[in-house]
Amino acid sequence: MNDRILVVDDSLTVRMDLVEAFDAAGVRTVPCATLGEAREALAREPFAGVILDVLLPDGDGVEFLAEIRGIPATSNIPVMLLSTEAEVGDRIRGLRTGADEYIGKPYDASHVVARARELARRAQPAMDAEEAPILVIDDSASFRHALQEALEAASYRVVTAATGEDGLQAAARVRPAAVVVDGQLPGIDGATVVRRIRLDAALRRTPCLLLTASEDHDAEVLALDAGADGFVRKEEDFSVILARLGALLRSAPSATADEGTRSLLSPKKILAVDDSPTYLNEVADALRAQGYEVVLARSGEEALTLLDFQAVDCILLDLLMPGLGGHETCRRIKTTPGLRETPLIMLTSLDDRHAMIEGLSVGADDYIAKTGDFEVLRARLQAQLRRKQAEIESRSIQERLLRKEIEASEERSARIVAETRAALLGDLKRKNEELEAFSYSVSHDLRAPLRSIDGFSQALLEDYADSLDSKGQDYLQRVRAAANRMGHLIDDLLDLSRIGRAEMNRLPVDLSELARSVGARLQEANPSRQVTFVVQPGVVVEGDTKLLRIVLENLLNNAVKFTGRVAAPTVEFGRAEEDRETVYFVKDNGAGFDMAYADKLFAPFQRLHLATDFPGTGIGLATVRRVIDRHGGRVWVQGAVGEGATVYWTLPSSTS
Repeated sequence: MNDRILVVDDSLTVRMDLVEAFDAAGVRTVPCATLGEAREALAREPFAGVILDVLLPDGDGVEFLAEIRGIPATSNIPVMLLSTEAEVGDRIRGLRTGADEYIGKPYDASHVVARARELARRAQPAMDAEEAPILVIDDSASFRHALQEALEAASYRVVTAATGEDGLQAAARVRPAAVVVDGQLPGIDGATVVRRIRLDAALRRTPCLLLTASEDHDAEVLALDAGADGFVRKEEDFSVILARLGALLRSAPSATADEGTRSLLSPKKILAVDDSPTYLNEVADALRAQGYEVVLARSGEEALTLLDFQAVDCILLDLLMPGLGGHETCRRIKTTPGLRETPLIMLTSLDDRHAMIEGLSVGADDYIAKTGDFEVLRARLQAQLRRKQAEIESRSIQERLLRKEIEASEERSARIVAETRAALLGDLKRKNEELEAFSYSVSHDLRAPLRSIDGFSQALLEDYADSLDSKGQDYLQRVRAAANRMGHLIDDLLDLSRIGRAEMNRLPVDLSELARSVGARLQEANPSRQVTFVVQPGVVVEGDTKLLRIVLENLLNNAVKFTGRVAAPTVEFGRAEEDRETVYFVKDNGAGFDMAYADKLFAPFQRLHLATDFPGTGIGLATVRRVIDRHGGRVWVQGAVGEGATVYWTLPSSTS
């Protein structure tokens, strides 16, 4: 692969610094001080990437970027802009023109090298699994060399490293087919190397074989707990290592990681928004000293424009700014699909509890006071990043489990089902045990403190009402409401987990009668609202009565909820024929939604409306899809903003 990097910067210091950093990483660079030199270099030879300053003596770097993108021979070269963070407009112009990355000065040279190599690698055709090398990490030169010879004799390509740190660098660079790592290493040990690989979204599927010279019988357990796929003692013959490695490669997942995912070597990217240049620079310096990459914006408007082009891992947002203030900026971020899950910390110099409550109510994840001591800010930032990572991991597990269930439901052959069950028995058993343990923890460990919070809040309201002003009573009511909402969320999560394990009992089911029953119950629960229910008679299907009632309860309840602001709300259930297939539907004339986000509706916790507008936990449609999946059917939605929504589903083997 061509790994030459073109560096274009008029600063001799910058050019020398980057050339030295790339040389240390084994990458050849061609430094240029002007755009004229850069044009000549691009015409003379191909490059794997370009690092480009924005302000150059003979032209504008962003305009040169447009030239590069307009020439077929260079249009796909990754380009990283490297310029001062003070000019936010340059970052926006560059990203809009087609820059793959923008790194502000001052920069970290090792990050520039790692990011440039990652962008260059993504631009190359994907490497076949058979071409990917085996990475051997061992501090013993003699053992490392001997194992390399044995692997090469078995027709493997081999890359070696003598330390855990060097091994992680090599893994991020070459994307190995498998990693063989010694348990005892200088610096970070082998188990830590494996844990770091498992945390890297781009590497976590890579098979890892841990070697050890320890005679401790617990060594294998410790190795597997770290995330290793296999374990071999170093005194074993190389044939044993080769056999175990071959088995791991044969059983390795075929799916590759998302190419757009950043490596563990890339720092977290933080967007800091503040109209005070002094405080903004102080925050940036403090966070960069901790290894973060910091993107700066001086207003809410600049922040929203940047977020159209630049993904970040967390947002620090000033409360009081001219123009678009912190609360409104936060509200817009948290109501924008694709941004709403980004952690956001509100910063203010005001000691105002009302402002804090308002900030949290519009979606802020945390709220802290501005000080010159940034230790608290760093700690809270790390907590939000850890929370986000935990959510990603949890969602990934849930999605993998759902995919496994869908794949299993599509199998029609008893032989294939048996083979699939045998293959997944150890993976699914462990995940089910984790889910059971989680359910137990939720049921017992979380409900008790929630009851205490609600009970003591109620006691304060009843016993000390005379001592509390209206604001204090309002705060306690908010605490109780939050505790009750958490209780509902726990119930919904437990119901969702139980549905996947509930036994199916297929019988003829009168969906029309179920719909009328559920509709009547909803009318009784909401006597102040007059909702017109239209139920098509005689809709009978084959399925599980309890599970199908859950479907209608969720869909009809949603329909009633989202027609809450309609003058004449109407909810309809029925059956229709589409493309020679029977489909069932629940239709309403309520708030509707944007079809661009239709696929998100069936994922747990995905909401297209603010909870303050339409309350709920975001579990209902995920539950519906799981029930329909278990019946072997499909479910989808249609709608438009302000024009209502319709949920359709199919049920195989139905009878009229």
